[in-house]
Amino acid sequence: MKKTKTFKQITSLFLCMMLTVAMALTTTGCGDKQKDNASNQNQEINSEDITVLGEGQTTFSFTVVDKDGTATYFEIHTDEETVGDALLALNLITGDAGPYGMYVKTVNGITADYDVDSTYWAFYINDAYATSGVDTTPITEGESYSFKVEK
Repeated sequence: MKKTKTFKQITSLFLCMMLTVAMALTTTGCGDKQKDNASNQNQEINSEDITVLGEGQTTFSFTVVDKDGTATYFEIHTDEETVGDALLALNLITGDAGPYGMYVKTVNGITADYDVDSTYWAFYINDAYATSGVDTTPITEGESYSFKVEK
Protein backbone atom coordinates (compact mmCIF):
# COMPACT_ATOMS: atom_id res chain seq x y z
CA MET A 1 0.00 0.00 0.00
CA LYS A 2 2.85 2.39 0.90
CA LYS A 3 4.66 1.64 -2.37
CA THR A 4 1.56 2.49 -4.45
CA LYS A 5 1.03 5.81 -2.64
CA THR A 6 4.71 6.75 -2.99
CA PHE A 7 4.69 5.74 -6.67
CA LYS A 8 1.63 7.98 -7.31
CA GLN A 9 3.29 10.91 -5.53
CA ILE A 10 6.49 10.53 -7.51
CA THR A 11 4.57 10.19 -10.79
CA SER A 12 2.49 13.26 -9.96
CA LEU A 13 5.59 15.29 -9.09
CA PHE A 14 7.32 14.17 -12.30
CA LEU A 15 4.31 15.15 -14.44
CA CYS A 16 4.12 18.57 -12.77
CA MET A 17 7.80 19.19 -13.45
CA MET A 18 7.42 18.14 -17.10
CA LEU A 19 4.44 20.46 -17.53
CA THR A 20 6.38 23.36 -15.99
CA VAL A 21 9.36 22.76 -18.29
CA ALA A 22 7.10 22.51 -21.35
CA MET A 23 5.37 25.79 -20.48
CA ALA A 24 8.70 27.54 -19.89
CA LEU A 25 10.07 26.38 -23.25
CA THR A 26 6.90 27.45 -25.06
CA THR A 27 6.95 30.91 -23.50
CA THR A 28 10.65 31.40 -24.18
CA GLY A 29 10.28 30.25 -27.77
CA CYS A 30 7.52 32.77 -28.45
CA GLY A 31 9.51 35.66 -26.99
CA ASP A 32 12.59 34.96 -29.09
CA LYS A 33 10.54 34.63 -32.26
CA GLN A 34 8.99 38.08 -31.76
CA LYS A 35 12.41 39.64 -31.18
CA ASP A 36 13.78 37.97 -34.31
CA ASN A 37 10.85 39.24 -36.39
CA ALA A 38 11.35 42.79 -35.10
CA SER A 39 15.08 42.61 -35.84
CA ASN A 40 14.44 41.32 -39.35
CA GLN A 41 11.98 44.14 -40.05
CA ASN A 42 14.48 46.75 -38.85
CA GLN A 43 17.25 45.27 -41.00
CA GLU A 44 15.11 45.49 -44.15
CA ILE A 45 14.76 49.29 -43.92
CA ASN A 46 17.48 51.05 -45.88
CA SER A 47 18.43 54.62 -45.07
CA GLU A 48 17.43 55.56 -48.63
CA ASP A 49 13.86 54.50 -47.81
CA ILE A 50 13.54 56.99 -44.92
CA THR A 51 12.27 60.51 -45.55
CA VAL A 52 13.63 63.08 -43.08
CA LEU A 53 11.16 65.85 -42.19
CA GLY A 54 11.09 68.84 -39.87
CA GLU A 55 13.50 70.69 -37.68
CA GLY A 56 13.99 70.46 -33.95
CA GLN A 57 15.83 68.85 -31.08
CA THR A 58 13.63 65.76 -30.69
CA THR A 59 13.76 62.92 -33.22
CA PHE A 60 11.45 59.94 -33.65
CA SER A 61 10.66 57.42 -36.35
CA PHE A 62 7.24 57.37 -37.93
CA THR A 63 5.82 54.73 -40.28
CA VAL A 64 2.69 54.80 -42.43
CA VAL A 65 1.25 51.48 -43.61
CA ASP A 66 -1.50 51.75 -46.22
CA LYS A 67 -4.34 49.28 -46.87
CA ASP A 68 -2.14 47.30 -49.29
CA GLY A 69 0.53 46.84 -46.61
CA THR A 70 2.99 49.23 -48.24
CA ALA A 71 5.09 51.02 -45.63
CA THR A 72 6.48 54.55 -45.87
CA TYR A 73 9.18 55.50 -43.37
CA PHE A 74 9.93 58.92 -41.89
CA GLU A 75 12.42 60.38 -39.46
CA ILE A 76 10.71 63.29 -37.74
CA HIS A 77 12.61 66.21 -36.16
CA THR A 78 10.52 68.52 -33.99
CA ASP A 79 10.26 70.74 -30.95
CA GLU A 80 6.58 69.87 -30.42
CA GLU A 81 5.47 68.13 -27.22
CA THR A 82 3.08 65.49 -28.66
CA VAL A 83 3.25 63.15 -31.63
CA GLY A 84 -0.01 64.60 -32.95
CA ASP A 85 1.26 68.19 -32.86
CA ALA A 86 4.47 67.18 -34.65
CA LEU A 87 2.61 65.29 -37.39
CA LEU A 88 0.02 68.07 -37.79
CA ALA A 89 2.78 70.70 -38.13
CA LEU A 90 4.31 68.65 -40.97
CA ASN A 91 0.90 68.10 -42.62
CA LEU A 92 1.28 64.32 -42.27
CA ILE A 93 -2.10 63.85 -40.57
CA THR A 94 -5.54 65.46 -40.66
CA GLY A 95 -8.74 64.59 -38.88
CA ASP A 96 -11.66 65.72 -36.79
CA ALA A 97 -11.89 66.59 -33.12
CA GLY A 98 -13.96 64.04 -31.21
CA PRO A 99 -14.98 63.25 -27.65
CA TYR A 100 -11.92 60.98 -27.25
CA GLY A 101 -9.42 63.21 -29.02
CA MET A 102 -8.49 63.57 -32.65
CA TYR A 103 -10.10 61.12 -35.08
CA VAL A 104 -7.40 60.78 -37.75
CA LYS A 105 -8.83 60.33 -41.25
CA THR A 106 -5.87 61.13 -43.50
CA VAL A 107 -2.23 60.15 -43.05
CA ASN A 108 0.45 61.05 -45.60
CA GLY A 109 -2.29 61.97 -48.09
CA ILE A 110 -4.10 58.60 -47.75
CA THR A 111 -7.66 58.69 -46.43
CA ALA A 112 -9.20 55.90 -44.38
CA ASP A 113 -12.78 56.67 -43.38
CA TYR A 114 -14.80 54.15 -41.41
CA ASP A 115 -18.07 55.74 -42.57
CA VAL A 116 -17.12 55.20 -46.21
CA ASP A 117 -15.32 51.84 -46.42
CA SER A 118 -15.10 50.51 -42.82
CA THR A 119 -11.36 51.27 -42.62
CA TYR A 120 -9.62 53.44 -40.05
CA TRP A 121 -6.15 54.55 -39.04
CA ALA A 122 -4.84 52.59 -36.04
CA PHE A 123 -2.14 54.31 -34.00
CA TYR A 124 0.81 52.22 -32.73
CA ILE A 125 3.68 52.94 -30.35
CA ASN A 126 6.68 50.60 -30.80
CA ASP A 127 4.49 48.18 -32.80
CA ALA A 128 1.94 47.90 -29.96
CA TYR A 129 -1.59 49.25 -30.32
CA ALA A 130 -1.55 52.63 -28.58
CA THR A 131 -3.64 53.17 -25.47
CA SER A 132 -3.61 56.94 -25.96
CA GLY A 133 -4.58 59.16 -28.86
CA VAL A 134 -1.99 60.66 -31.16
CA ASP A 135 -2.89 64.16 -29.94
CA THR A 136 -2.21 63.28 -26.27
CA THR A 137 0.82 61.02 -26.72
CA PRO A 138 4.00 62.75 -25.59
CA ILE A 139 7.03 62.29 -27.80
CA THR A 140 9.60 59.98 -26.25
CA GLU A 141 13.04 59.98 -27.84
CA GLY A 142 13.87 56.58 -29.30
CA GLU A 143 10.30 55.32 -29.59
CA SER A 144 8.71 54.65 -32.94
CA TYR A 145 5.17 55.62 -33.89
CA SER A 146 3.04 54.40 -36.75
CA PHE A 147 -0.37 54.56 -38.35
CA LYS A 148 -1.75 51.50 -40.12
CA VAL A 149 -4.96 51.16 -42.09
CA GLU A 150 -7.16 48.55 -40.47
CA LYS A 151 -10.62 47.23 -41.04
